[in-house]
Amino acid sequence: MENEVKLITGAMVTFAFAVALLLIIPYFQIRDIPAPDGLKPYTTAELRGRQSYIANGCHYCHTQQPRDSSFAPDHTRGWGRAAVPADYVYDRPHLLGSMRTGPDLFNIGVRQPSKDWQLGHLYQPRAYVPDSIMPSFPYLFDVKDEAEADETEVRLPPEYQPEGKVVVATPEALDLVKYLQALKRNYPVIPAEPQ
Repeated sequence: MENEVKLITGAMVTFAFAVALLLIIPYFQIRDIPAPDGLKPYTTAELRGRQSYIANGCHYCHTQQPRDSSFAPDHTRGWGRAAVPADYVYDRPHLLGSMRTGPDLFNIGVRQPSKDWQLGHLYQPRAYVPDSIMPSFPYLFDVKDEAEADETEVRLPPEYQPEGKVVVATPEALDLVKYLQALKRNYPVIPAEPQ
């Protein structure tokens, strides 16, 4: 009986130590970080696009956390500066990601601001990046005989355009592109005050 008590006590102490080290201490370190001057809250359309980003599993293949040059060559890849905690003030849940099957999207709104490019890339990624392994998302689009006046027609390279048809973006696709365009972290980073 004495060994079981020691085992349970040791496991509880180890668990409490891990929780304190990995959750509680970091929470107190970053809980009061203010939003940088250049970071704006997401609009309603961007929040809907963020939900579509999550629902379509984009965060499984794309990260949103460029690392410092001492850890990885993210800056030389053109992914922008390293992320800091203040960059994620408005992100709930955080979509940092853990795999990089595709490029980091932390700064995609700066690197690729074109709405036409984003829409076309979602419809058929290989039309824009020939070696891409990203799946296409045709269900975010409608293929019609002609677009109506209030619809956004997707301009594709001729070889990817359905013959005699036009590709029209759905509201969900437009919101997703608005979210991607909102991923702009090009404001200057002010180092945190020493505590």
